[in-house]
Amino acid sequence: MKRLKMGVIGVGHMGQYHVNVVNMLKDKFVLVGVYDANPDRAKEIATKFETTAFGDVEDLVKKIECCIIAVPTSLHYQCATLALDNNVHVLVEKPVTDTAEQARELAEKAKSKKLIFQVGHVERFNGAVQELSKTVNTPLIIESRRLSPFSPRIKDVGVVLDLMIHDVDIVMNLVNSPVVRVSASGGSIYTAVEDYAHAVLQFESGCIASITSSRVTQRKIRTLSISQEKSYLFLDFSTQDIHIHRQASNAYLLTKENIKYSQESFVEELTVRKDNPLKLEIEHFYDCVKNGATPMVSNTSDITILETTLEIERQVRSMLGRVQPSSVAAAK
Repeated sequence: MKRLKMGVIGVGHMGQYHVNVVNMLKDKFVLVGVYDANPDRAKEIATKFETTAFGDVEDLVKKIECCIIAVPTSLHYQCATLALDNNVHVLVEKPVTDTAEQARELAEKAKSKKLIFQVGHVERFNGAVQELSKTVNTPLIIESRRLSPFSPRIKDVGVVLDLMIHDVDIVMNLVNSPVVRVSASGGSIYTAVEDYAHAVLQFESGCIASITSSRVTQRKIRTLSISQEKSYLFLDFSTQDIHIHRQASNAYLLTKENIKYSQESFVEELTVRKDNPLKLEIEHFYDCVKNGATPMVSNTSDITILETTLEIERQVRSMLGRVQPSSVAAAK
């Protein structure tokens, strides 16, 4: 099996996890080196994983076949452009870019060069989410909650693009119908942007999805519930448990006063294969680059997800009086 020459650009909080997984997959990748704007951080990670710390990102991309980009979102476009121009396959952390226009440009560049340009929607590789997608068919109501305490390391992005984008992706993939209306609101406590937000997505199919994200909640809660005509599904991300409440039978009970209707149901618990979603994502990236596999999330889908998320962000920030011009332009 030929190993691919890999480089990791950005080795901060998320980047270090990517480096760790790439290092685990020694049968698939040769970790050529890492780059970070902080040279000391790059040297620290390079020493830990016995690779090379590059002082210039251009020097790194000239020596590799594929890369993972885990820098701040504002630098995604610049780094991805550099990599693609050097014929390097790219796996970039979400959100793909600051604007939909930039995302389209990168997708077109990758297509013209016949390169893989994959966005890190890691929740798609969550075993519970994959199991859920096999069971959901005609969702009517979806409720998603992704709540957590505040982390001081988050400074360059609001909760919509930091957390909610995961659930927008999951919900849109499960419903598989165009979004016809978006309504969103939120608030700010710890940062200059939104720290909590709530969005309602209405789909052409009739499904309504309620998505709440927060980094001001003093307990980590990540749940997803789905109502269908004859079943109710509940996923707790923390335990990876899926419970399905199914309609079993209908019964009419005759009493002296009147006829009472009762609906019986049973609960089924799905067993989920637990694995490292990030590892599965990077293995999938390898399969796409090396074996020509089709990316799980297409670039077209990526852009639609980004546009929807940016519209949520635009509405929230408009309410807060903090509209960012790039987001408004991307959402139009």
